[in-house]
Amino acid sequence: MVLLQPDPFLNELTSMFERSTEKGSVWVTLKRSSLKSKVQRNKQKTDGEAIEYRCLIRATDGKKTISTSVGAKDHMRFQASYATILKAHMTALKKRERKDKKKAAETDRKDGAGAKKPKNA
Repeated sequence: MVLLQPDPFLNELTSMFERSTEKGSVWVTLKRSSLKSKVQRNKQKTDGEAIEYRCLIRATDGKKTISTSVGAKDHMRFQASYATILKAHMTALKKRERKDKKKAAETDRKDGAGAKKPKNA
């Protein structure tokens, strides 16, 4: 696993999405982390120091795993860039066309009015 800065991470994430357009998947996970071991965190708690938590983001396509860490100051800029990348690469998700209920009912009536109904014998 490679820990990258946020901008190279976004560039590599874009290339992962492009590699997996025809076949494959990309998994992105986000989690809160202090990037310190449990022993170091417990030591900070006993000393009364505040623990600075960051957002750890990991992405994998099954072959390659990348990760980055984003602080509270940079999360808005990172989130905006991440959202742009997701919108650009989610082409498979298309909106379905919705039929109005009134139009659908009128169409059904018109189709049914011209045809004769069979009689029960």
